[in-house]
Amino acid sequence: MSLTNPEDSLERQNEKLLKISESLMRRVEYGASHSSAAYAQFERAALLEKQVRERTTQLEKTLDLLHDSNARLAQANLETEAARSNLANAIETVHEGFALFDSDDIMVMCNSRFCRDFVDMLDMLHPGLPFAVYVDRISRSPHLALPEGESSARWAARRIRRHQDRHVMFNAQLTGDRWLQVSEHRTTNGGTVILQTDVTDILRLERQARDRLKDKQAQMIHATLDHLNQGVCIFDEEAQLVGWNFKIGALLSLPARRLHLGASFPVLLTHIDGELAFSKGIDRDGFRDWALSKAHRPPISFEVTHSEGMVLHIFGREMPDRGFVISCTDITAEREAAHRLTEMNEDLEQRVMERTLELEDALNAAERANASKSRFVAAASHDLLQPLSAAKLFISSLADKSAGDSDRAILEKAESALSGAEKIIDALLDISKLESGRISFDVRPMALSEIFRPLRDEMGILAARKGLDLRIVDSSLVVESDPSYLRRILQNLLGNAIRYTSTGRVVMGVRRREGGARIEVWDTGAGIAKHDQNSIFEEFRRLDTTASTNEGLGLGLAIVERACVKLGHPLALWSEPGRGSCFMVNVPVASLPHHVTSTARPTPRPLRLAQSGLIVLLVENDPALRRAITILIESWGVSVIEATDAASALDLLDDLEITPDALLLDYQLGRGMNGVELYDAIAARFGPLPGSIISANRTEPLDQFCMARGLEFLPKPLDRHRLSAVLDAAATSRAQAAEG
Repeated sequence: MSLTNPEDSLERQNEKLLKISESLMRRVEYGASHSSAAYAQFERAALLEKQVRERTTQLEKTLDLLHDSNARLAQANLETEAARSNLANAIETVHEGFALFDSDDIMVMCNSRFCRDFVDMLDMLHPGLPFAVYVDRISRSPHLALPEGESSARWAARRIRRHQDRHVMFNAQLTGDRWLQVSEHRTTNGGTVILQTDVTDILRLERQARDRLKDKQAQMIHATLDHLNQGVCIFDEEAQLVGWNFKIGALLSLPARRLHLGASFPVLLTHIDGELAFSKGIDRDGFRDWALSKAHRPPISFEVTHSEGMVLHIFGREMPDRGFVISCTDITAEREAAHRLTEMNEDLEQRVMERTLELEDALNAAERANASKSRFVAAASHDLLQPLSAAKLFISSLADKSAGDSDRAILEKAESALSGAEKIIDALLDISKLESGRISFDVRPMALSEIFRPLRDEMGILAARKGLDLRIVDSSLVVESDPSYLRRILQNLLGNAIRYTSTGRVVMGVRRREGGARIEVWDTGAGIAKHDQNSIFEEFRRLDTTASTNEGLGLGLAIVERACVKLGHPLALWSEPGRGSCFMVNVPVASLPHHVTSTARPTPRPLRLAQSGLIVLLVENDPALRRAITILIESWGVSVIEATDAASALDLLDDLEITPDALLLDYQLGRGMNGVELYDAIAARFGPLPGSIISANRTEPLDQFCMARGLEFLPKPLDRHRLSAVLDAAATSRAQAAEG
């Protein structure tokens, strides 16, 4: 039980306690009773007074701490408000619209430039605005110009999906031909910063630049047409004149008033009807029907004779927009020359016979010169091998006299390098025989470590001289290849990597890939641009001719590519300017134990193909693979027509006006028709043709398609033996058809 009311203030409680204390003291001093109970009450009063004083002291300390905390909190609030004010002032100075949303997609703050073009929603731009509501209002704003066919709901849904990305940037079109660039960036705590930039002036400048470019291109096209020796006129899909040159009027005797924009083809044809006589290929009605046809117009070519005696060749071709182009060429001189050639036929036959005999003599002389060149190459190689062999003997003798292990190791590396040079000369001799078809390879199982270890010693010296880190990761794989040529390939790739790398490192290693081994040579050099990645395999081609890299003749990669093609080792390249390059050579893994040697040699050049005159259409969208197949087939004496996709292949056949003897079609050709659809299109034009479908897709429908049409299915990677068998069968079929 308390002597005071706890609800009173401390001062009031102290006052009551003092009165109680005084009263007790008076009772003790003046009371009639001096019993022990009175004294006990006095002691109790004194104890209560002490407790009151202690509690008062504690409360005073607590109040002091509370006052201090309140002062600090007030100061922190002032600093926070100042920081918020400074941040608001800072974002207000930003020229772009700025808004910050927290991790829950709730608006924290924005400046006055944010969404200022959307005046209908300015009243709702305040902290607490959800991001979804903001997007919904933007999508329905009359100031947003939605793309044609797009609804506000679809635009908002697409905008919300893009909001999931970490970085977003896009252009939004506003009414009045204005544009706003919107970019989003995530903060470290999961919030979102949105910036809005007015890019109207930039887009208008780009539009003006494009218009000027179009005008310039139109002027260039007009000037080009006027400088042609042929007469040219261009009609749109409605057979109305849209372009021409002065030459067409002179050749067809068309007055200038007839040649104007919108002139009708039938009217022009009627005007020249009396001046021209259709002679070869088509008549007047057929020409008119071709021009007015609503279906696809195939190319046409015919001759007409002018009333003044000129012979004109007319060629017509449809354009992709359903318009067509007609060209007119004066071939009077050619026809007169042909007539004179006919009259001189007997005399020319005699001259041809004499010339043939002279050419046979020249051919014999060329063959003798070629044989002399071969002997010279052999003799020069012999002279080069002589000092190398002598140097090896000298090093061997020094190794016998040397007692130190370090000296002996250095001499062994030097001898290995000389052996490598000797093998290089042998490889160059074999490469010189590639064109003649007399090359032979020693393909056998071999351990990659037998090549990697000598190359590490040899190339390590070159890398150390340039301060490069050379790493050759050893491998226990056994592969099928020619050891000498494979060593030459890897030596060239490593040499190029070291030569064209200024700082960093060069790494060579092996990856297992679908039953094969892919040897990779990586470097941290300057890299190779995309448009140069095919040309680097040309002879005597070096991209960097600066003093620091002015070594070699530019034959290394040309030798690598040819050797890889002949060995059947696909070669690939990845490179990016500023990051480096990686050359990859795919080698089959040996199925035989390492100690067993293989005497298998590649099939020699098919003899029947060289005399067959075969023409093959190759459609392959991979440039490196297309080049490798072309080089291999042409080395067999077969003519190759190359195309990258179905559309260009069909256009090429139309332009050349020939029928190929065989087809080699990749299944996946990118956009447009695939290889199966392309074969159907070609067969519809020329009838069934022999050939094959090339693909890494081994599905049953593709096999059934090939079987149904008598085609060979060639899986990737290509086997040169099966490829030669396909072409040999096509050549045999062609020969039998000619005999029949």
